[in-house]
Amino acid sequence: MTRLDELQKVISREHVYIQTHNFPDPDAIASAYGLQRLLEQRGIRSSICYRGKIDRYSTQKLREIMGIRLFDTDEMASEITDEDEVILVDAQRGNSNIAMIPGKVIACIDHHPDNDHCEYPFEDIRSQIGACASMIGEYFMENEVPVDEKIATSLTFGIRIDTSNLSRGVSKLDLEIVYKIFDLCDYGTIHMLENSNLCFDDLIGYAEAISSIEVYDDVSFADSGRDCPVISSISDFMLALKEVVFSVVYGRKENGINLSVRSERADLHAGKIVDEALDGIGSGGGHASMAGGFIPFTGSEREEAVLLDEVKERFMSVLGVKRETGTAAAPQKQP
Repeated sequence: MTRLDELQKVISREHVYIQTHNFPDPDAIASAYGLQRLLEQRGIRSSICYRGKIDRYSTQKLREIMGIRLFDTDEMASEITDEDEVILVDAQRGNSNIAMIPGKVIACIDHHPDNDHCEYPFEDIRSQIGACASMIGEYFMENEVPVDEKIATSLTFGIRIDTSNLSRGVSKLDLEIVYKIFDLCDYGTIHMLENSNLCFDDLIGYAEAISSIEVYDDVSFADSGRDCPVISSISDFMLALKEVVFSVVYGRKENGINLSVRSERADLHAGKIVDEALDGIGSGGGHASMAGGFIPFTGSEREEAVLLDEVKERFMSVLGVKRETGTAAAPQKQP
């Protein structure tokens, strides 16, 4: 019996909801779309839902080109009932980045570390895999379901984005899936999406981060400003500095502070460090090399400054870094 067979056994309705994490990225959308097509093969209809915005241009473009229909959970609140069945993809209940919606969660397919908060009738949680799209790709292979160009292109783009073009957190399965569906992809579309990652407005976030960066020993902190859609990309950008091995980028959202954390040292597990640093004021977690966090907050700018100062102190305490070793890497304005 394949994993898809096991998943089908826990589905009792003709229609299910596939829920991704909030503000879904290409991996989440590609995984949800792939699962939707697999269930369709088994005669099960589904709707893909999420909460938040799809910020990045390339993610919106993927959705448009592939004709993937997504629904905001807030707009569907009156449609989803407690009797509906929900499958989580690229997300787990109990994490800070997923909305609670009505319905029974019957399954979870994810590549993030198991948060141990929930049990599901069916679960496939493999933190060693670089992208959730690789797991969905394996479902296609295990069940000998034909992969068309849209599926191949979507899954490949999701895998490439979540593994930084197969250079970060990549597993054997990620490589196998990309290899098996290589000839089926529209690489012209993938090239276009990968080279259309930024909008002009995104540069504001980079400018904010560059002008605010502080480095303590080899740990960097940077503020991406308000409602920055590319905070994870900025965190990757900061890690590219030769002086930095651990990057923390934060930014203000409407209801809190969002954090993106990156590490390039095996002994500095990003997910465990952000979880410990935010204990008691927020939540976070993720992989060894990439993680995220969220702090609920609706206070003033003055209170925000105090909170962010505390956040830096918390990370430095966990990392064993002293504040007096810090330097401002940004150029100083001339009087």
